[in-house]
Amino acid sequence: MSSKMMGGFSEIAQQAMMQPQEALAATKPKKNNLYIGIPKETSFQENRIALTPLSVALLVNNGHRVVIESGAGLAANFSDINFSEQGAQIVYDTKEVYHADIIIKIAPPTKEEIEMMKNGQILFSALQMATMNKEHVLALMAKKITALAFEYLRDDGNVLSVVRAMSEIVGATSILIAAEYVSNVFGGKGLMLGGVTGVPPTEIVILGAGTVGEYAARTAIGLGAEVKVFDSSLYRLRRLQNNIGNRIFTSVMQPIVLEKALTTCDVVIGAIRADHGRSPCVVSEETVSKMKPNSVVIDVSID
Repeated sequence: MSSKMMGGFSEIAQQAMMQPQEALAATKPKKNNLYIGIPKETSFQENRIALTPLSVALLVNNGHRVVIESGAGLAANFSDINFSEQGAQIVYDTKEVYHADIIIKIAPPTKEEIEMMKNGQILFSALQMATMNKEHVLALMAKKITALAFEYLRDDGNVLSVVRAMSEIVGATSILIAAEYVSNVFGGKGLMLGGVTGVPPTEIVILGAGTVGEYAARTAIGLGAEVKVFDSSLYRLRRLQNNIGNRIFTSVMQPIVLEKALTTCDVVIGAIRADHGRSPCVVSEETVSKMKPNSVVIDVSID
């Protein structure tokens, strides 16, 4: 390499050394950091937890403080170590969790939990206003609690985000549960839910063409079952077929057609969600008594 070329490289190196170097600037603690408390759920058969360890890590990395009651995630297969490793603070006194400014939980607050809450606190949870006790509402109002209900949160598309997510989970899971009960695991018929060459497929009737019904139908079709969907709305039935992309049996709620389908099927999934109040009863006890022995009925009821 010529001396002229070497001199050029030396000049470039000197210029690089003379450029200003990056330096770490001192960071100040955020003034808008959140203090979040997650108590252990006490409602019957409530195994969920509001935040996963990865969600806790996201909050902690953004300067927020998360306090979790010990054992809150065990039913969801998350240990205290899983949360503490992501920056959460584990406490053993339930009342200490309720010192937080924001409480995030799954089930609606009980009377005892409301008593532990402080004035002006923010609550994220399901509220289930259709069945919530009047005294609980008055207690929340007396403490000036800002309660945000999961079931009323909407996204940019005006969709009930949490309700839809739960509906998708429940719809798919209902078919998997049905598969266990039609087998001989729980003393069922000993049938495979999926189709086998030369053997008639399992017949499944789904009542309701909403999100639960759609994802139940998707799962059942994927396993090879024969699916029939009933709903009182032609719009929902048409939307279900378009979303699935498969022509399946659909019908409005005609009593004669519905009863015939119920008495010959192996599995019934109740997935009707009322717009207001409790879900309507569309299948009578007499119709259930006419169903084939050892048939499976799963009635979905989400928050």
